[in-house]
Amino acid sequence: MSSSLKKFYIIAWVFGLVFYFLDYVIRSAPAVMIPQLVDNFNTTELKLISMIGTYYYTYSTCSLIAGIALDKFGAKKSLFVGTLILGIGCLLFLLSTQIGGVSGRLLQGAGCAFAFPGCVYLASKGFSSRSLATAIGVTQCIGMLGGTAGQFVVGPWMEAGVSVHTFWLWSGIATIITAFCLFFVIPKEQKSENSSDNEPKHLGYLEPYKIVFRNPQSWLCGIISGLLFAPTTIFAMTWAVAFFQKDKQFAFHEAAVTSAMVAFGWVFGCPLLGFITDKIGRRKPVLVGGAVLMILSLLQMIVLPDLYSAKVSMFILGLGSGAAMIPYSVIKETNPDYVKGSSTGAINFITFGVTTLLSPVFSSFFGKDLGLSDANTHFQNSLFFWIGGIVLAIIISLMLKETGTKAKIAN
Repeated sequence: MSSSLKKFYIIAWVFGLVFYFLDYVIRSAPAVMIPQLVDNFNTTELKLISMIGTYYYTYSTCSLIAGIALDKFGAKKSLFVGTLILGIGCLLFLLSTQIGGVSGRLLQGAGCAFAFPGCVYLASKGFSSRSLATAIGVTQCIGMLGGTAGQFVVGPWMEAGVSVHTFWLWSGIATIITAFCLFFVIPKEQKSENSSDNEPKHLGYLEPYKIVFRNPQSWLCGIISGLLFAPTTIFAMTWAVAFFQKDKQFAFHEAAVTSAMVAFGWVFGCPLLGFITDKIGRRKPVLVGGAVLMILSLLQMIVLPDLYSAKVSMFILGLGSGAAMIPYSVIKETNPDYVKGSSTGAINFITFGVTTLLSPVFSSFFGKDLGLSDANTHFQNSLFFWIGGIVLAIIISLMLKETGTKAKIAN
């Protein structure tokens, strides 16, 4: 690929980051407008959180569709359709009915499934392998800036009296405008651009996933990433505000800011850990180091909660959980180049499949008892749940193949 075409892909990647930023704003914002959404949809808090969680049903499954679409149709059409679906999902929240809410959240998950694989696909076209992990880290950094804005910014808006209808209307409009920008900015791919000497001829729609899912390393990458991602997607972005309010007696604003610090930690952790792993040429040491940092931050909130504020603890948790993005580099490096989109779609599917499975488990064991049992014990036990998952991720990472540049040179 010519250097000039690579530059066009980098420009397209920048516009893809806008899509990913909006993805995280829309993903995280419901956590700070739960009372308003309960009134809007005329439902209970527990049912509303279940409604919000339906996002991950379509997000995980449509990640597979996104991967196939990127490999078969390219980024131009795929990202346009994905962004448009997300915009429609936002506008459905204006219906103020439970059917509209569930349908809107399902479409939001389906549309957002195209954001990260699309950005990684564009980055893999524009950046060299030596800087790919850094580019992926920056991508996730922008996403988490959106997650931070979805709580730090939207929370005060709700307190100031901005209606949920206003938020979802403008979110939908901004997303649809982004869809058309992506369509006009992303270069049109030539068929020859996607081919390689090692690529099988007449590769079917499902063949890329057969290649990816037959590789045990793909499953290890997805499970590790899912276990490291879950404390942010399930706890920080869904339950944390309610837990800090009811178990720790925080005021709403303080609880919202504290939970948002995880996303703020990701802003720094994703590019930093991506840069370190590119710099040292090793993936696994940084992956395990980030996971250990997550465990230490959670243990501090359990054992030494007065050592420093919960905001700092949650920031450190987010900083360490940036390691969840490292398997996204590993899966691309352990699978052929001609399944770039599918490998990212596959890891997204496995990662958020883990989230989809863990979410009802956490809700059943800890969500339903929120405010009904001993507050301090309830809070501590909920954190031990996540520590167990992170320890499991570390154990599984021992079976992961090292794919850093130094490992390739050694081989």
